[in-house]
Amino acid sequence: MSETTDDAGQTVAKLDDSGIAPSVVAAVGSVALALYFYYVRGDKQRGQFVGLWPATILGLAAYLKIEEIKKLVEESDS
Repeated sequence: MSETTDDAGQTVAKLDDSGIAPSVVAAVGSVALALYFYYVRGDKQRGQFVGLWPATILGLAAYLKIEEIKKLVEESDS
């Protein structure tokens, strides 16, 4: 491997060491909210609707992280 590829890999590794991402907290919170609506309040339709949010939140976060990594790789190749 070239040195630029190793530098990019180290930069990506630094991004992953930041701890729990806000998107994970939001996804867990929406699961808790969905369970609250579904079981505590008895509003099953709202609970199911809110229960769909975590997949969307995590999918968006994954897309943004991939774009960030692509930008770092492109910068290291230049």
